[in-house]
Amino acid sequence: MKILYVHERFGALAGAEANAFITAQELGGRGHHTGILHGPGTGKNEDGWSRVFTERFALTGDSAAQTQAALAAFQPDAVYVHKMADLEAIQTLVNSGLPLVRMVHDHDIYCMRSYKYHYFSRKICTRAASLYCVFGCGACVVKNNSGGFPLKWVSYRAKQREIALNRRFHRMAVVTEYMRDELLHNCFDAERIEIHAPVPRMGDPDLRSSFSDRNLILYAGQIIRGKGVDVLLESLAKVKSKFECIILGDGNHKSYCEELSRKLGLEDRVHFKGFIPQEELKAYYRECSVVALSSVWPEPIATIGLEVMRYALPVVAFDAGGIKDWLKDGFNGHLVPWMNRDAFAAGLDDLLQNKTRAKQLGENGLQLVSARYDFPAYIAGLETMFERAIGESSRCAPHSPPLEGGYSSKPAITVPA
Repeated sequence: MKILYVHERFGALAGAEANAFITAQELGGRGHHTGILHGPGTGKNEDGWSRVFTERFALTGDSAAQTQAALAAFQPDAVYVHKMADLEAIQTLVNSGLPLVRMVHDHDIYCMRSYKYHYFSRKICTRAASLYCVFGCGACVVKNNSGGFPLKWVSYRAKQREIALNRRFHRMAVVTEYMRDELLHNCFDAERIEIHAPVPRMGDPDLRSSFSDRNLILYAGQIIRGKGVDVLLESLAKVKSKFECIILGDGNHKSYCEELSRKLGLEDRVHFKGFIPQEELKAYYRECSVVALSSVWPEPIATIGLEVMRYALPVVAFDAGGIKDWLKDGFNGHLVPWMNRDAFAAGLDDLLQNKTRAKQLGENGLQLVSARYDFPAYIAGLETMFERAIGESSRCAPHSPPLEGGYSSKPAITVPA
């Protein structure tokens, strides 16, 4: 197959870019030809991307004309859109009549704020996109992360157009049941939605934690408000066990969290180490007793959880978004009520005080992630999805019934409900 990726950036940056890169690399290894229509470069691993995407088409001006030119030059069998908010480019793709697949990494398509989370109240939004977003939520004015003036205007009419265009895609690939439900709330066709969780490649199969008396709690991720590191610190202040907590990552909420740690009297037990390369994480995994995932925004999936489960580490997390798809309370960690600091602290205490239980829950997690999130099966599922989209497009029957067994690529595994 010839598959044209479409993405707003070119190069390494975050989870969406990592997923686009490793899937294109693997599809290329399986004999498929991948090109990319892209926005500006990130300055990171662009050489690697150039090796994977041998044909590249940059969006630098008239996006509709440049999209048309890319389609004419590459002649794809299918188009695989990742993150792309340029509505003229999307409109051109829809008008092309080609098989279109959209990977839904986050809430950008249907949320004007992009994160389904109210900045001031911190409450998770459960509404579909509607005029409430403008008059009730005030989401037409959002933070501007592009520099310059700190706020920017978001058009409700443009958001409705974006939703309408994406409803015309042949397939919408989501990462969890939670994300599937979000699309259904916004009136997407259930028969076009497939679940394909982004699966990281296997780590070191021989690496296991010592679960030592160091009682190391590990947080790894961005330090921004939605990730709830401040709530983690408030939970740690309630932990009864002796512990040490390492916080890895950077972000605009870091200085606030460092000051909060001092105010809570945690400075001797909580250490902010900043960003570290992926390979260096293994040194912390060898000593870790539990991983804390403190997100209070609705995570689409939180892939760090899948990663640490590959090393048989238990997780404690708030029930926010798609985390419950893979974290089963009492089976591979503790899933605690949203923002409940006492419950979070109790979950940490339970695993720090009972290392035999912590090891068993970690092994359960390894069993789950190995069975459900297998990388070759994930890529095979993507191939089958492209084939379905191509077949459906050629039949001109966008409302064909689902194949027997549905569209989820996840194999069965017995875990608690």
